[in-house]
Formats: sequence, structure tokens, C-alpha cells
Amino acid sequence: MSGYVLCQIKKAKNPYYIESISTNIYSIEELCYYLQQNIYLIDNTIINEKLCDWIRDELGLDKLYRKLYQQLDKDESIGNFILPIFKEIGYLSHQEFQQIQEEISKIEIQPDDLRRKMKADYLVEYGMYINGIQEYYQILKDRNPGNLGIQFYASILCNMAGAYAKLFLFEEAANCLWQSYGIVKSKDTFQKYLSLLPLYLSQEAYEKRLEEVKADKIMVAELQKRNAQICKEAEDSDLARSLKGMEPEEIVEKLKAQYHKSTCS
Repeated sequence: MSGYVLCQIKKAKNPYYIESISTNIYSIEELCYYLQQNIYLIDNTIINEKLCDWIRDELGLDKLYRKLYQQLDKDESIGNFILPIFKEIGYLSHQEFQQIQEEISKIEIQPDDLRRKMKADYLVEYGMYINGIQEYYQILKDRNPGNLGIQFYASILCNMAGAYAKLFLFEEAANCLWQSYGIVKSKDTFQKYLSLLPLYLSQEAYEKRLEEVKADKIMVAELQKRNAQICKEAEDSDLARSLKGMEPEEIVEKLKAQYHKSTCS
């Protein structure tokens, strides 16, 4: 970042709320930072009249407001809308500006479902699991025409399973993996599915399910051994160490705070 003075524009009294990451921003610098760092999250939740009005009313940037409103009317590319925001305060160096232009161009030529997957993956990586799951669900529901193939939608289900697992919703995660396996018979997906079963099934139900899916006994034994090792590593993790010695009520509050962050609530 170069060529601009930090906080050279006034801060807003009323923040602009960015839904995708549940964050308030108070200045054009913060807006530029968000846009640069979250290219995959830019959609109509931020490219809209509300943002234009906020830039005019809260930041007093009338000229930029008019420029952005014109782009909304033309309904052109993402780049045509956000690049003037960077230019307003010289937020990016020439090299950074070119780099972000190229990145936007690459995104815009991708099929719609692939762009949405990038967004969902980014949300999950950011810890916004519920938002990511909702985006994955919409992709599966809409299934826009194209040549992405069944493997693409199988991978969506696998990624959704990962997001559910982060929320300790193991049954939902397993259901996603089973659906994915129904589309593409992947050994890796099948093993992940088997690994999740004991996390929500009773021992009796677990053994019954293993028989139903004709799971190889040697594979199951290896998975159980690997899962035991993962559990041991989890006990030695930073989170586990941070919870040691805490009262049950404190542990609940700590985990609850993490849960609310991941669900944007």
C-alpha cells in the first residue's frame, strides 16, 4: 500500500454494515482495505445504492458518489464500480492497482457457480461458517447451466460438510459427504464419511451402518487408529490447553463466543 495518508478523510458517525463478514466500517480507508482483502466477497450486498448513499451522506464524497451511481445505472463490471473507490485516496500503488484489476478480470470470466463457490470457500476460511453453508446450498439449489460437471457439485457438498463439521454438526456433515459420494465414488470422501459416523451415532448404530455400506474392516480399523491419534493431538492443542483449569461456566462462555463469531450472530 502506498501513496495515501492514513485517515485523511473524515470518519462516518454512522458505520456501513458489511453483511458477509458482519463488520462495521467507518472510513473510506476501511472500505478500501475490505475491498482489497475480500475480492471474492464483493457482490450486490456491497455494490448497491446503500453504499453510494453512505459515501455521500457520511463521508461527504459527493463526486465519488455520483461516479459510483453512474456505474450502478450502467450495470457494468465489479471493477468499474470499485476501482474509483481506490483511486479516490490513492490507496493502491500502481502495481497493486494493476494486480487487483487482473484479479477482478479473472473472477468476472468465471462461471457464476464457480464465483459463488470462491465466495463460499472464502467465507468458511474467514470463519463465517453459516454464511458459507448458505452460499453452498444456493449453488446446489440453483445449479446454473454450464460445463462445470458433476465433480464440481460433489466438491461443493464436501466443502459444505467441512463447514458443518467446524460447527460440530457432524450428522449434517456426514449427510453431505454421503450425497457427495453418491455423485462421485471417491475413496477419500467415503473415508471421511466413515470417520464422522462415531461422532454422532451410538456404537450399535455405528456398527450397523458400517455393515449397510459394506465398509472394509481393515480400512475401518485404520481410520479408527487415525481418529484416535487426532483426538490425542486435539487434547494437546492450544484451545484444549487454554480451557484447562477453567470453570465449566467459563468454558461454555468461551465456546459460545467462538460459535457466535462463526455464525455471524
